[in-house]
Amino acid sequence: MVFKRMISAFGADAPSMDTILATPRTQPGGTLAGEVRLKGGDVDAGLEGVALVLVARVEPAQAGAGEQSGFEEFLHAQISGPSLLRRGEERVIGFQIMVPWETPISEIGGRHLTGPALGVRTEVAGATAVEQGDLDMVVVKPAPSQLRVLQAFPQLGFYFKGTVLEMGRLNGVHQDLPFYQRIEFYPPYHHAGAVHEVELAFVSSRSGLAVVLKADQHSARHPSGGAIGRFEMSHEEALHTDWPSEVDRWLMGLTHARGQQHEQQHRGEPGYGR
Repeated sequence: MVFKRMISAFGADAPSMDTILATPRTQPGGTLAGEVRLKGGDVDAGLEGVALVLVARVEPAQAGAGEQSGFEEFLHAQISGPSLLRRGEERVIGFQIMVPWETPISEIGGRHLTGPALGVRTEVAGATAVEQGDLDMVVVKPAPSQLRVLQAFPQLGFYFKGTVLEMGRLNGVHQDLPFYQRIEFYPPYHHAGAVHEVELAFVSSRSGLAVVLKADQHSARHPSGGAIGRFEMSHEEALHTDWPSEVDRWLMGLTHARGQQHEQQHRGEPGYGR
């Protein structure tokens, strides 16, 4: 048995620890299982507890504000309480923790998404300090209801652009985490004149799925404007929804509205007022 990290917070004769993930792939609302292996050092060590921490690399809400991306903790799960780790003792602590429903996605159909960095680290607390273990990367695939939505975009001719985790909250939906994931697509050619790109965000819970769409529109009157579409339903309803039709209907509405705006401007009529 190899223990790869010394728990330096306990001094020169420190214990060591290693974390083994039995399920390096999971999904929102799923589980993460494995074990933490501890080995006592040259002297007995009092432990206050062992915890697992899920973290994600998140971008600041406003680019150029002097802030940089950093790892944000979004789950802290205690897996062991106070105990005494004897000199040279080998101890295995098994765990199975539930992954938050709002956990970002890092893989779709076996394709790794550049941008999101998700991982788990182990924390061992002593009387006066907390030692953090190495970061073990975790792959998160979409939940079945989310996958049904995502599959609509290539079916409609969209091209995947990228994804980013951003600090902040989405309007109009209940959100527990302080950040959200934007999954970005370029539109098919027949929508490209009205829409520059479409952003997709999920806010999931045990009871249902919120799908938030934002279209970055080409507009002389609103150069940075965007149209928002929201769909909220149970996971079962999402599995049986015709998402290609729903997304296309929403986009067609934007294209039609843009056409009306151009017609009004051509006739000298007022466009979209407030």
